[in-house]
Amino acid sequence: MKSFGRVVKRALALGGRVVNEDREGGPESSLPRSEPENGRPEACRASKLGPNRAGRGPSAGRRARSKQSATGKPRRRGPKPVEVHLARGQRRTLQRDVRQRAQPARAVIRARIILELEQDPCVSAVAAKMSLARKTVRTWRDRYLSHGRRGLGSRPKSGRPTEIDDVSRCHLLAMGCGKPKDFEVAYRESWTLDVMLSTFRSRYPDLADFSRGSAWRTLHQVDLRPHKVKMWLHSPDPKFREKVTDVCRCYQSPEPGHIYLCVDEKTGMQALGRKHPSKPAAPGRWARFEYEYIRNGTRTLIAAFNPHTGHVFGQVKATRKAHDLVEYMEALAQEYPTGEVHIIWDNLNIHHEGPSKRWTAFNQRHGGRFHFHYTPIHASWVNQVELFFGVLHKRLLRGCVYNSVEEIEQTVMGFLSHWNQNEAHPFRWTFKGYPLQMAQADKAAA
Repeated sequence: MKSFGRVVKRALALGGRVVNEDREGGPESSLPRSEPENGRPEACRASKLGPNRAGRGPSAGRRARSKQSATGKPRRRGPKPVEVHLARGQRRTLQRDVRQRAQPARAVIRARIILELEQDPCVSAVAAKMSLARKTVRTWRDRYLSHGRRGLGSRPKSGRPTEIDDVSRCHLLAMGCGKPKDFEVAYRESWTLDVMLSTFRSRYPDLADFSRGSAWRTLHQVDLRPHKVKMWLHSPDPKFREKVTDVCRCYQSPEPGHIYLCVDEKTGMQALGRKHPSKPAAPGRWARFEYEYIRNGTRTLIAAFNPHTGHVFGQVKATRKAHDLVEYMEALAQEYPTGEVHIIWDNLNIHHEGPSKRWTAFNQRHGGRFHFHYTPIHASWVNQVELFFGVLHKRLLRGCVYNSVEEIEQTVMGFLSHWNQNEAHPFRWTFKGYPLQMAQADKAAA
């Protein structure tokens, strides 16, 4: 029935007129016979409408004419279009969102909707152009007009109701922050995820049960990794700041004409031989050495590193005893026969006076020109000679084969000579200690 009415309205819009039928005699006439461009009379088409629809012609014609605006164009049905006006900065921001490759597709579509609506405010036209639903276009238009570019973001969704409550999560995190022995797990020093889950289920049967994935996500959300262990160096020295600042001042603010030397011992350099020859690397294969080693003895390197020139003076000895160190220091005094010499070393027992007052006697023999600076307790990393020992270990000791102690002694001394002639350089030291704190403490004490 509705389609029939649309046909009648279209016929009236084309200029036809339907006449009421004679109730007694049936249909008498049809539309006036006007010849359209296609040569077919309009009455032929109107007569097919049937006698029961023909009488609605005059009112239908008035309704059709009333839907034409004053300009002769057909009115748009639906709500009045909402104009979208963009400032220059807003337009550039949306255009940049559309061009960015890393932008999610949904963000690009929403930005394009706003840009298209600025050109044509018709929701239906924009929806047809972008192959979207009109409701979608209308939704993002309204959100942008209400909240700006921030309104184009997705709102948080409730999602599926959680199955793990906060109490269960807190208990699992507490286990991760403790040791297995704190939860009656014997013979374990660190957690694994499976052991943690089994312990949690046995200790808390009334709480929510974690799957392996949910337990991992719970720990990952707070960046808790109970299976990871990292070395940590702590100095219990109560005068840590004062000593560190004094050593760093020697590195970064030396007195003119003074010599600064970092002295220490590298003990336990093992001359390790292998039962079978090592094999070099090959395509698709790592270098390999025999796991069974042969101990050929050890040697100790006593070295002094100049932090300002990189020069190293060292001796290889069989032991590390007080008389070995005194002999080395006598040789060091001959290496630097004049000038003030500052020795930076750690708190090893032979570095201190001892009952024999060894260093007081040593200094008296050399005119009192040696000055000793001690690193904080358990803070040998402040001594720069440790950096040189690291270089030596990587080049000469790790994975190397020595069949005698004489061989390792010759190799180490040869490397010292090579270093001083070709590679000697100061290390880049950036730690300055605590000069401001020390200055404030000295000012307060004064």
